[in-house]
Amino acid sequence: MIEYLLLLMGTLIMIFGALGVLRFPDVYTRLHAATKCDTGGAMSILIAAALLIPAPWSVKFKLLVLMFLIGLINPMISHAIARGAYKSGIKPKVMVDMYARDNK
Repeated sequence: MIEYLLLLMGTLIMIFGALGVLRFPDVYTRLHAATKCDTGGAMSILIAAALLIPAPWSVKFKLLVLMFLIGLINPMISHAIARGAYKSGIKPKVMVDMYARDNK
């Protein structure tokens, strides 16, 4: 029962992330929505898959390693994309630009 709840939760998180990508105003907030929701949704779905599928422990261990790698790599990649966007001149549509004072 908990597996299906985790699958539903992961699916809903992914849907909310897609809505955030469509609704948010600039590349930085869209990237934030995509990264946070994809990481959380994928982790939830992978935990559900590890609990749900009748597979040996080696397969379940691989799913957990994949979950760890997604949790580790996804935020780093999004930070690199955001930094590249900022360095290429795309300004955020926010009131406070924390990076502007570092580049002076």
